[in-house]
Amino acid sequence: MRWSRMVTMLDVHAEGEIGRVATGGIGPIPGATMLEKMRYINEVDDSIRRFAVYEPRGTATTTVNLLLPPTHPEAAAGFIVLQADRAHAMSGSNAMCVATALLETGMVAMQEPTTRLMLDTPAGLVGVTATCRDGRCERVALDMVPSFAAELDVRLDVPGLGPVRLDVAFGGVFYALVDARAAGLAITRQNARGLVEAGSLIKRAVNAQVRVAHPVLPGIDHVSYVMFCDRDDDGQGSGELRHATIVLPGRCDRSPCGTGSSARLAVMHARGEVAVGETLRARSVIDSVFDIGITGTTRVGGVPAVLPRIAGRAWIFGMHQCGLDPTDPYPLGFTLSDMWGPDVHVTD
Repeated sequence: MRWSRMVTMLDVHAEGEIGRVATGGIGPIPGATMLEKMRYINEVDDSIRRFAVYEPRGTATTTVNLLLPPTHPEAAAGFIVLQADRAHAMSGSNAMCVATALLETGMVAMQEPTTRLMLDTPAGLVGVTATCRDGRCERVALDMVPSFAAELDVRLDVPGLGPVRLDVAFGGVFYALVDARAAGLAITRQNARGLVEAGSLIKRAVNAQVRVAHPVLPGIDHVSYVMFCDRDDDGQGSGELRHATIVLPGRCDRSPCGTGSSARLAVMHARGEVAVGETLRARSVIDSVFDIGITGTTRVGGVPAVLPRIAGRAWIFGMHQCGLDPTDPYPLGFTLSDMWGPDVHVTD
């Protein structure tokens, strides 16, 4: 074995959503801030993303978190989310994976019963409060970046679906939030394929017809995901939220989605449907759970915003190293339209 490059990764999942954490072999990413580093990957050189995510080292469902030295003095570590389409500014489930990896491997000293730290992300600082016992990170609560409703009650004509009403909100990245019932879609395991097909059509339409831009973070200027929203009504007053976020190239987020939950909280607060200090339960398409709520309000570039808190669990389930033999004809990997679909660049 004579590798010219090797990246070490921990396999972690948060409430079912896999977020690999690349802990070594990454090399420096240019940029004075995490936002600049993310933009460098997206706009200048995305070879690390393709190496880690594309076949044969990755798959169409792979998410890899680049663990990096922090650029902010208050942070213990920084990370950038790499997925099939691009590098993304923030993910709640992936922040849980990163925090669990840092604490359970000893990269950050664990304090029992509670460890607090900051993570540096392209979307801003994320506070972590980890409940720890016997060397295990049992639960991670995230104080997310300020989240806000960008546009409410947007009506789009979606080719292949027809008229769709949605809200656009920022929860670390921009989301299009769609009422699942109004769209005639059930958030169930059996309907995952239908959710993916509809969500993919909506994402193409919203980015073609709606312009978004974060007021203070340059380059965060597109809708990253569509999230279908529902609320359980079992006649017993549970009122649990239900979420299905559609991730390129075409799958449902297995977790209840941290940034999506933050975006939904911002929309609900704008409509007077949730109060500061109230805690709600959000379930995913596989019935995994996040506890979500709003700890306060603020403003972002003059825009009213909320401060979400998202709590859930993550588990390390493996570790591996991926490498590059210098004779490998696919040094940056490849994609095919059979698995990667029409919305991800298919390599020649």
